[in-house]
Amino acid sequence: MRPDSEDPSGGSLSYVNILEREMEDALSELARPSRGLFLSGFSAGLNLSFGALFMGMVLTLSPSFPSPLVEHLVLAVASSVAFLFVVLGQTELFTAHTTMAVLPVFDGRTGLDELGRLWGVTYLGNLLGCAAFAALIAVLGPEMGIVEAAAFDSLAASLLGHPPWAILLSGVVAGWLMGLTTWLVAASRDTAGRILVVLLVTTAIGFAPFHHVVLGTTEVLGALFLDTGVTVADFASFLVPTTLGNVVGGTVFVAGLNYGHIALVGDDADVDVDE
Repeated sequence: MRPDSEDPSGGSLSYVNILEREMEDALSELARPSRGLFLSGFSAGLNLSFGALFMGMVLTLSPSFPSPLVEHLVLAVASSVAFLFVVLGQTELFTAHTTMAVLPVFDGRTGLDELGRLWGVTYLGNLLGCAAFAALIAVLGPEMGIVEAAAFDSLAASLLGHPPWAILLSGVVAGWLMGLTTWLVAASRDTAGRILVVLLVTTAIGFAPFHHVVLGTTEVLGALFLDTGVTVADFASFLVPTTLGNVVGGTVFVAGLNYGHIALVGDDADVDVDE
């Protein structure tokens, strides 16, 4: 996810400018060797997992809140900080590529085989990074008194306590919001704007919380490794519908709709957004 989107002329970015920047960034990622993608994806999984750690610390160190609203808001803000680590650090996040990397496919600049390679390598790297960080939480958190098993049991319960159709639709919303983050970061003209966009939109992901496959993997695996009663079957029941939902949300509701409306505008799309 590369946020290099300033307009050198100092003017507003048009729809076509944003789309072209997203596709150029996607093509550069699609051209990267698999080993580099995997390491970047692994790093993104590790970095985003700080969001789960921060939420676990909040629940451990402050187990009571004035209201459910305050609890959800504090946890959402805690998790959103980790998205900054990934976005500004420009590591490969699967839920960003469900939006960005599919654009050149729509435009005929690359094929499904290359898209599948990028998605597969990034996804595997993200999940392994999450698993490694969850193991670290399970070992270090209780020893230092900063994470209790009950905290991750609560985080996992908020993701697992739903039927598959609800997890799928929640995953669609999370993928949609993550796709909007990617798109709005590309439209932002400075670092301060990008930071604000990331914090606001990803806070919305954590507020529900909606099902995000990478962040949620650390939450569920953390509960599993802390021996809270969460099982491998529980993890699978989270992983499959969440992954599908995230893909649909980013691909259809952000990449597809944005590409479609810009392509349909045609030559007139080069008019500035604020005109």
